[in-house]
Amino acid sequence: MEGKDFFQKVYEIVKQIPYGKITTYGAIAKKIGAPKSARMVGYALNASFGNEEIPAHRVVNRKGVLTGKHHFQGTNLMQQLLESEGIKVKDNVVQNFEQYFWEP
Repeated sequence: MEGKDFFQKVYEIVKQIPYGKITTYGAIAKKIGAPKSARMVGYALNASFGNEEIPAHRVVNRKGVLTGKHHFQGTNLMQQLLESEGIKVKDNVVQNFEQYFWEP
């Protein structure tokens, strides 16, 4: 049952990411109190596929790379969602990362 609790904690944080902002798997893991569990945050987001309440497109890796993009339908959906919120993406990397970063 611990995995489910972890996933729910991830979802609660991801729902708080403001429109036009991004955060990282690691920042979410740190906020939950499991700083070494960034990969598990990714698993949780993958499991949330199809749940529109969870803006998983706003979570990138610590370098701003859209590492989760292959989990979205279409080849560029994650990038398109971010760009629709005003976030600049080039070659699968968020530009001006610090400008858009949100610390949970």
